[in-house]
Amino acid sequence: MIRRLLARLVPGRIAAEPRIYGPGAHPVRRTQISRGAQDVVRKLQQAGFKAFIVGGAVRDLLLGITPKDFDLATNATPEQIKPLFRRAFIIGRRFRLVHVLAGAETIEVATFRSRQTGDDIADEHGRLLSDNVFGTQAQDAARRDFTINALYFDPTTEEVWDYVGGVADIKARRLRLIGDPVTRYREDPVRMLRGARLAAKLGISIEKKTAAPIPVLAPLIHNVPPARLFDEMEKILLSGHAAESVKSLRRHGLHHGMLPLLDVILEQPLGQRFVDLALANTDQRVSEGKSVTPAFLFASLLWHEVLASWNAARQRGERPTPALFDAMDRVLEQQAERLAIPRRFEATIKEIWALQPRFELRAGQRPFRLLEHPRFRAAYDFLVLRCESGELQGELAGLADWWTKFQDADTAERERMLKPDEAPKKRRRSRSRGRKREPAPDEASAGAAAEGEESAE
Repeated sequence: MIRRLLARLVPGRIAAEPRIYGPGAHPVRRTQISRGAQDVVRKLQQAGFKAFIVGGAVRDLLLGITPKDFDLATNATPEQIKPLFRRAFIIGRRFRLVHVLAGAETIEVATFRSRQTGDDIADEHGRLLSDNVFGTQAQDAARRDFTINALYFDPTTEEVWDYVGGVADIKARRLRLIGDPVTRYREDPVRMLRGARLAAKLGISIEKKTAAPIPVLAPLIHNVPPARLFDEMEKILLSGHAAESVKSLRRHGLHHGMLPLLDVILEQPLGQRFVDLALANTDQRVSEGKSVTPAFLFASLLWHEVLASWNAARQRGERPTPALFDAMDRVLEQQAERLAIPRRFEATIKEIWALQPRFELRAGQRPFRLLEHPRFRAAYDFLVLRCESGELQGELAGLADWWTKFQDADTAERERMLKPDEAPKKRRRSRSRGRKREPAPDEASAGAAAEGEESAE
């Protein structure tokens, strides 16, 4: 009785038996759960297993937020789950689970886990390398990260099961780690990043004991595999609260482990303005339900490092186009040491950067060809950010306005908008066959400009 009473009074304490909140004690209803998730829960329960909606979906519903997806937890093992569904696949090595395809939905089903023990399950820093010891529902709740993520909802009874005081923490709008914060962060350093992201996304505060070790343990982020670090960074940038998340990362001393170049970028007046605009623009697109891509955001975050390297090379007398590509490769190589940016994103990032000089060429057929480029829209949006941030000065300050008008104009108006003084002069063919005429000085410069354009393409 005393243990059960303490579990109810002290949020974050793990109880052997859950506190069960009936339908009258919370606002979540089964109609808010997707049809696919309900079907998977029903089939598991009909087969004699426990099955619950778990984690972020329950948390969001209790906070009045519509979840993006629904994860399940059950006492059935992956081998017991798979035969129950026509389209189900066991995935993962560090954390084995089952993906059940229910129509257009992919439902992730995990077996209740227990805390692992032994000398071979963690590295020298305490980070867990494996997490496949199955256990009870209470043990599963104890090994989750934050109390508000350790809640279970049964769509059949519409009950919320709470072992760790997560419901109380949601009502108090606080983020609290389950267990000793130092130990839990060492087990998985990504929890520090996740905490900063959730606090920004949900508009809640991180409990003092949970926040205190973060600045000291922040270097542990360097032990996280780059691919996993990229996944977490992608969640932060595409959360719809990227601007506030970056502030939260900096506030807790985590930005060094995420983007080593971010400090350098944000210390530059133009870089600060540019990054703020890029994050605000992305958050707005997410809130409006528009598509966003990590490639555009990473291009924005890293642009001023590319720009600084490119300008330095041009001041040394290097040719502009090769210097730009060298700067792009150098910056991306530096980032590859910490963030495993997928090649499909890396190619798009390079295209957005490489197209920027071509916006300055507003004569002849160049603007028309640029409009047809597959990455024109992303590159144009990037140009708008450059102009709004104050990067482009003088004659180039209105470059984005020119391209905005050029896109909306008809063919005749576009022809009038072209810059005839920038158009290269046509070469005259030599009458004598087999002889190459030496180009005049103005023709040589025009040829160089054309060569630069082709290289950019």
